[in-house]
Amino acid sequence: MYYIGFDIGSSSVKASLIDSESGKSIASIHEPKDEMDIISVNRDWAEQNPDFWWENVCNASKRLLKENTVASELVLGIGISYQMHGLVLVDTEGKLLRNSIIWCDSRAVDIGNKAFKELGEEKCKENLLNSPANFTASKLKWVRDNEPGIYKKAYKFMLPGDYIAYKFTGNINTTKSGLSEGILWDYKKQQPANWLLEYYDIDPSLIPDIVDTFSNQGELNSKGAQESGLQTGTPIFYRAGDQPNNALSLNVFNPGEVALTGGTSGVIYAVTDKVSGKEPVKYNNFAHVSYSEQKPIIGKLLCINGAGIQYRWLKDNLSLETNSYQTMNMLASEVPVGSDDLQILPFGNGAERMFENKTIGTQICNINLNKHTRSHICRAALEGIAFSFVYGMEILRKDGANIKVLRAGNDNLFRSEIFSNTVSTLIDQEIEIYNTTGAIGAARAAGWTHGAFNDFGEMIIKNDKVMTYHPLHNSDDYQSAYQRWKNELNRILKK
Repeated sequence: MYYIGFDIGSSSVKASLIDSESGKSIASIHEPKDEMDIISVNRDWAEQNPDFWWENVCNASKRLLKENTVASELVLGIGISYQMHGLVLVDTEGKLLRNSIIWCDSRAVDIGNKAFKELGEEKCKENLLNSPANFTASKLKWVRDNEPGIYKKAYKFMLPGDYIAYKFTGNINTTKSGLSEGILWDYKKQQPANWLLEYYDIDPSLIPDIVDTFSNQGELNSKGAQESGLQTGTPIFYRAGDQPNNALSLNVFNPGEVALTGGTSGVIYAVTDKVSGKEPVKYNNFAHVSYSEQKPIIGKLLCINGAGIQYRWLKDNLSLETNSYQTMNMLASEVPVGSDDLQILPFGNGAERMFENKTIGTQICNINLNKHTRSHICRAALEGIAFSFVYGMEILRKDGANIKVLRAGNDNLFRSEIFSNTVSTLIDQEIEIYNTTGAIGAARAAGWTHGAFNDFGEMIIKNDKVMTYHPLHNSDDYQSAYQRWKNELNRILKK
């Protein structure tokens, strides 16, 4: 028997099949073959057709079953992970009214900033733990103001994962964690933030029914089953946004545990039981998958736009003998910690929220044309990205995040010993590395809801743990290099 998990990204849909007893990953695939298109008719806009997500979910589901010779009746349940912060609108018949305004669309920035000021920063901090910013609620306000005909027809709004669950079951619902990522959950009142919608002049009845993150959220109807190739009556047992789900995939549930992602952008997701939002402009607070009124577990999410994209840019532009990260890592290992006083600030991927939305760009500092080589450039880039992670964790610590355990997937930047050792040594914490994905995590969460896996964490360790990076004893060189990097950062921030 099996569970199936889907991860609805903006580039592709990933699907994974896991064994219902051991939790072991059987197979993983993605659809489509090439990346999904993002529609951008105006600068800073980003939209996708939600039915294209559904089409790829169905294609992935059918492929996964066929290629692994698994009958649909052997799938016991479904888990869904999805790109956060998107807006999907449907009418009374459940038909789409427009493309989804997705996470990287920034048309509603001014709307959210204005709300933050007019509603009062303290109220937003205390009740929402965030600024309304450029999230789902503000995107819905943009539709109301700029597309009144569409808004008038709207029956419900949904997040991307809600829409996929609806296509499977015909039920329109959401979760507390989902509402929190749209900045629509009032942590103080433990209910949807109707007062924010009223300020935006939006009808609160547009909010879907709320179901628990781990629960039977609906069963496949005949249409959903036929289109996906799965069995009628198969339950959806789990749904969560990609970053809370990534934390779940890494067994990050408890205060002090942190999930790290080192892809194109970097993400630090620190779990805490402290319901506070002192710096809602620099990072966000979301209801974690394990959030409840009795136990309000929060995920503090800090995103670093300029992370792996910096290293990829160098790979594509250094004219390496072998165009690979392995070659770059080898070159970087030829120079000492601190790159002989060469610093790189890796922030060339737009405005950085942890710098209060300043755009400072990538900066190469103190280059000596008589001494520094491409090996220094490679090491300084890895160190600069690592230093940005450490800097972000210092911000979270100042807000009460108690960082005790760091866990990351075995991909991208965390495959580099230089990068991982630098972070581990400066934070003075081990980093546990796991082979897992969001789709695998969603499938396992479905199984957990269904009563499988008596010890969820032990199952993940047994199946996925690869290695552990330990803090190095010679930390002085790392501390000195980090301080020099911070000096350059502060100099540029003061300009």
